[in-house]
Amino acid sequence: MNVTQNNTLLEKINIAGFILKPNSKDIKNIYLEIKKIFESFNIKVLLDTDGARQIGIKNGIEFDELCKKSDFLVTLGGDGTLISVARRSFKYQKAVMGINLGTLGFLTDIMPDELNIFLENFKNNHYRIDNRMMITVQVNGKEVVAFNDIVISRQTISGMINVDAKVNGRLFNKYNGDGVVISTPTGSTAYNLSCHGPVVYPLTEAFIVTPISAHSLTQRPLVLPVDFQISFENKNQEVANVIIDGQDIYELKHKDIITIKVAESKAKLIHRIERNYFDVLNQKLHWGAK
Repeated sequence: MNVTQNNTLLEKINIAGFILKPNSKDIKNIYLEIKKIFESFNIKVLLDTDGARQIGIKNGIEFDELCKKSDFLVTLGGDGTLISVARRSFKYQKAVMGINLGTLGFLTDIMPDELNIFLENFKNNHYRIDNRMMITVQVNGKEVVAFNDIVISRQTISGMINVDAKVNGRLFNKYNGDGVVISTPTGSTAYNLSCHGPVVYPLTEAFIVTPISAHSLTQRPLVLPVDFQISFENKNQEVANVIIDGQDIYELKHKDIITIKVAESKAKLIHRIERNYFDVLNQKLHWGAK
């Protein structure tokens, strides 16, 4: 398992492409204030079309064009906004900076009230870029990229799923229950954690396969190397759901197979150089609390 922290910083930091959290109240004034801060550091700010429409201003730029014109991307919202942008911008390999509008996130660790200090460090190359493993899934003839996880779950409240799981073409398990989560290390603290899967350091490279309410006490979470290719076949007559990062849903019909492998490239996240993952775990999960 490799640990990948990128020591290579951005070549240019002149243009920032902003994406706002959808349907967020009072975000306009926050965005305009943050825009001023970026401009005070001689960083031009571009805003995507959806965000511009949301706050009622003109001159928004379509997302693909925004990626092409920007030196890096900035999300204004929470972890969900960052995950969506990391997936949508994946083919452009743009580094993403997450500014958090709520409490400290697992991914978005820059708070608005510390932005001046961070940008001063940013301009002086005092920051880091983390490379986060992504996974791809072949589903319904389409290749889709996931940042956190891929979940196979039942469509209805009653019944259960029944899927055969193979590694490099060889059967290794049969999952019977409410579903199964295939997670990246970054996603290990998401749905995987609520299903009693392991927490894996996010810069590790591994698959985490965790059953959801398995109908057998022998079923346990499994960590697999990334050089494996994993496939899952729906053995039920009923249709199952394939859910990508909790955002996109596809149907998995009887005898349909999805194939999962590590993506060739990684997501790039801009962080404070002082950020410590274990401090985040302590705060978010209350580890070490008395």
